Amino acid sequence: MRVQLHPAVEGELARAAEWYEERVLGLGDALLDEVEHWFEVIAETPDTWPLWPGVRLRDPPVRRVLLGRFPHAIAYQAFEERVFVLAVASTSRKPCYWVTRTEDGSA
Repeated sequence: MRVQLHPAVEGELARAAEWYEERVLGLGDALLDEVEHWFEVIAETPDTWPLWPGVRLRDPPVRRVLLGRFPHAIAYQAFEERVFVLAVASTSRKPCYWVTRTEDGSA
């Protein structure tokens, strides 16, 4: 299954990686590596992960994966042929700021 990112995700992820890299050399790359790992896992088993709490039902529903090393979560929808990543969101940021990015399956 292919992974498709919402257009805003790449910029948000780049800014997060830059923020970590400014604090500790190599930490930004570590964030990107962990996110990439989870993209691969999600693509293989998209229905394994729990629904995002507090997000009203969507079709398909919004699921989440919590990163292990970083305080971030991946929000995504699993369609028949693709995974649509809505956000790689900081868990300390405004909750569900990305919810308007959901799709109804027609894309």
